[in-house]
Amino acid sequence: MASRSTKNPHPGETHTQNIGQRLNWLRAGVLGANDGIVSTAGVVIGVAAATPANVIAIATAGIAAVVAGAFSMAGGEYVSVSTQRDTERALIAKEEWELETMPEEELEELADLYRQRGLSDELAHQVAAELTAKDALAAHAEVELGIDHEEFTSPWSAAVSSFVAFAAGALIPLVMILLPVGEHRVWVAAVAVVIGLFFTGWISAALGGAPRGRAILRNVTMGSATMIATYLIGVLFGVAIG
Repeated sequence: MASRSTKNPHPGETHTQNIGQRLNWLRAGVLGANDGIVSTAGVVIGVAAATPANVIAIATAGIAAVVAGAFSMAGGEYVSVSTQRDTERALIAKEEWELETMPEEELEELADLYRQRGLSDELAHQVAAELTAKDALAAHAEVELGIDHEEFTSPWSAAVSSFVAFAAGALIPLVMILLPVGEHRVWVAAVAVVIGLFFTGWISAALGGAPRGRAILRNVTMGSATMIATYLIGVLFGVAIG
């Protein structure tokens, strides 16, 4: 089997794509943790505002939020990645059929793709012919479709990573609000959440090369708004129950 470097006319392009895929997974993990922090904080702070002395109720609501959220994230990722993988497989199957039934047209199509990238007619045909001779399917999959036909994303890996990321983030508000700090539990949890959101905002911005300050501000602002809203709802229900 030809090496990846022989199938790719641009040295380092596949390596760069693999790095990009890993960064995307890492960024998704950070965002999953961020969702876990915010959604669980909203639940436990709302319940704590309604029944500040009922630790069992707070813990029950918090654990339920962690479990439901983690499974929801995992299920969503599994379905999404499974759909993506099925689509990629269908595209590869279509490409295989086209290569078998119309090889000359496919060779010209590949050469045209290299012309669009700036190669001369002669060089484009030469590159297309050499790549087709080595591994036609790999050449078309990478250049035409942007797919590695030998490596599809695993939906189970996506599901597990999303589950773990969400649960890890959710533990921050859950653990902090259950600390034995009495009437200060909401403030302790809120401060911990803001710190957690600061770091997830910074990391996500760093991974994407975006300005850190704006990302952190957005993250902390939205998380704080969520906590304030659920706290007020909890207070209202607490007054109504009382």
